[in-house]
Amino acid sequence: MEEKQVDVAIIGSGSAGLYALGQVSKSGKRFVLINGGETGTTCARVGCMPSKALIQVADDFHRRGILGRYGVEGHDELELDTGESMEHVRDLRDTFVERVRGNSTDRMPEERFIEGFARFVAPHTLEVNGQRIRAEKIVIATGTRPLIPKAWEAFRDRIITTDEVFELEHLPKSLAVVGLGAIGLELGQALHRLGVEVTGFDLADTIGGLQDPEVIRAAVEFIGKEFPLHLGAGAEIVEEGDQLRVTAGEQSVLADRVLASLGRIPNLDQLALENAGIALGDNGIPVFDRHTMQAGDSHIFIAGDVTGERALLHEAGDEGRIAGRNASHEDISAFRRKVPLGITFCDPNICFVGRRWPELDPETTAVGQVKFAPVGRAMIMGKNKGILRVYADKKTGRLLGSEMACVKGENLAHLLNWSITQGLTVGDLLRMPFYHPVIEEALQAALYDLYANVETQNDGITELYPL
Repeated sequence: MEEKQVDVAIIGSGSAGLYALGQVSKSGKRFVLINGGETGTTCARVGCMPSKALIQVADDFHRRGILGRYGVEGHDELELDTGESMEHVRDLRDTFVERVRGNSTDRMPEERFIEGFARFVAPHTLEVNGQRIRAEKIVIATGTRPLIPKAWEAFRDRIITTDEVFELEHLPKSLAVVGLGAIGLELGQALHRLGVEVTGFDLADTIGGLQDPEVIRAAVEFIGKEFPLHLGAGAEIVEEGDQLRVTAGEQSVLADRVLASLGRIPNLDQLALENAGIALGDNGIPVFDRHTMQAGDSHIFIAGDVTGERALLHEAGDEGRIAGRNASHEDISAFRRKVPLGITFCDPNICFVGRRWPELDPETTAVGQVKFAPVGRAMIMGKNKGILRVYADKKTGRLLGSEMACVKGENLAHLLNWSITQGLTVGDLLRMPFYHPVIEEALQAALYDLYANVETQNDGITELYPL
């Protein structure tokens, strides 16, 4: 059998694999990139980008409901061709995918980019398409796929995964969304706003990954007014005529289709990791150091969604860079990871930054908050619903984290993340300028509420730096 010798083999051409490739290629090492299945990254093909295109269409159409306040006549007669809307989403999706391919795999010579599924036959040896590749270092960046319970396979033709929803040419009349994490919540609300009768289910007592009880309460209240949310019980599905009956606890609904948003499975089952010579965790994922991405003390590195940790593009990028750097150098370097940041693009946005609620010590943590009902800029926008909560060390005033369900949360979350990354205190932020009228004034109000509960205060006037 033909055997190819390289310094580094990267398995997977998604975001993490491409970022790893960027580090390896500039090192001058001999490499090969191997990819099984679709190219174009999860983000561009079935994730971040097409979902935001769908959300934009849905939010713009939903906005017609407020036009009557402005004296706009005829807004009640507006109609939506959902077939054309979905075609628009796919057109944008294809643009993003081709942009990724055009800047990466399409430019690579055949000897460096191999399309096929790789498997380990020995710790340093991979087999793909009947060819063996011996590599000094290997990066696993194979991504994930949607989870579908085996019990649901009997009616798979009526189950839609989060990877498949963008291929719909015609939307169902009714839909049950099982799993209300970020993806399920985003898609569920968007499809509801496009005219689908949506009902949401989740085993947890929360939505969008929220953990702060006050923010959970507000988010469930606001979004629950748009479409029913049934929380705290597992969902069971049975066929009933041409429809599916979804039951959770005492709640039951008939739906034409079910959107399965139950999480994703790491694409590791075809790799034959038993031949890789590395330790696996109870979840079947290689045991690795998240600051080096190295599996044990081996020559193998892992990066991206396949790790089962932070399934976000900016995190996949960091992990790919770390894995690629360490796979192409003799020394192993550890790198600081970014302050956690999560955004669900529902309306209102659901976001978290830094330390989560269960991680906080109530004895040493101060909490501040603002409710958005009276926020002037939010009132003008017709989006004055929601809550923002911020956490700080009670003694020093140093910012620790935040959770929110509010308009422009995607922007406020970034500001708070950057502030935590810089080690700023509540007082430091209050000395920053806050223009009027802007949504950031809501953050200012929450910070004042927080400032009253911390011990370290600014010298002189709170808002000004003394000369």
